[in-house]
Amino acid sequence: MSRHTSLKVGGPADLYAIPEDAADLQELLGWLQRANIPWLAVGRGYNLLVRDKGIRGAVVSLERFDRIELLPASACQPAPQEEGGCIRAGAGAENLAVVRFAQQHCLGGIGFISGIPGTVGGAIRMNAGAYGKGILEYTRCLSILRDGNVREFCLNELDYGYRHLELEAGDIVLAALFRLEARTAQDTEEEIRRDLELRRSKHNVGFPSAGSFFKNPPGQAAWRLIDACGLRGTRVGGAMVSEVHSNFLVNAGGATAAEFLSLSAKVKNEVFRTSGVTLEEEVRIVGAE
Repeated sequence: MSRHTSLKVGGPADLYAIPEDAADLQELLGWLQRANIPWLAVGRGYNLLVRDKGIRGAVVSLERFDRIELLPASACQPAPQEEGGCIRAGAGAENLAVVRFAQQHCLGGIGFISGIPGTVGGAIRMNAGAYGKGILEYTRCLSILRDGNVREFCLNELDYGYRHLELEAGDIVLAALFRLEARTAQDTEEEIRRDLELRRSKHNVGFPSAGSFFKNPPGQAAWRLIDACGLRGTRVGGAMVSEVHSNFLVNAGGATAAEFLSLSAKVKNEVFRTSGVTLEEEVRIVGAE
């Protein structure tokens, strides 16, 4: 899995499958269920830490669920009279590609995900965002594979919040319907440029990473709490607290998942000792213990 994750760590999976579409995915999951093989759905491997012993069972990649389409005004009910429109993006569509597609159709508002690496499925599952916004604020409905059936859920049927979307075990987000604002292409270009430049200046850590490793506690910034402990540059083997941005744990060379987990525990312990705040990982930690 080190070949399929942005952190470049993680042991082998027993199977790695890339279904073509929803029907192919349903057939695959049915086969896995009949064979009593556990599975894990992933996107492009961002925001994911796979343990060194890998994953027992199948990893199901949604990378081919990357279609993006403009929907008619009727799809924007119950408020088609509002300025703007709707687009539908598959779980495997890259975040920046979705923003660019919307820009081509004079729609926007989600430029804040331009510089967040990864895909729509991952962004939805963690309610990715920046600058006080989250992607679910612009999401009207989700297509979810649940218990073998594709079902549509409006956001008011789901529980979500900061960096969080509550789903049932086994749910797979297949696509999202976004309600976007009317924006000129130039306005969106400026938003994209500002976001990418800001991330390049603050997040250009120079090593493989999973982005922000810890969630921001309510009313606080995780990086400030880590900085207050003087932890920039702290290493456990090849895993290191970035010297550029202290909420990034990076693979400085040859790191293992165990080293990342040890470094994460050290950061959490130091932050709690100095501030009384318990940090929570934003990255998803999976795999065999």
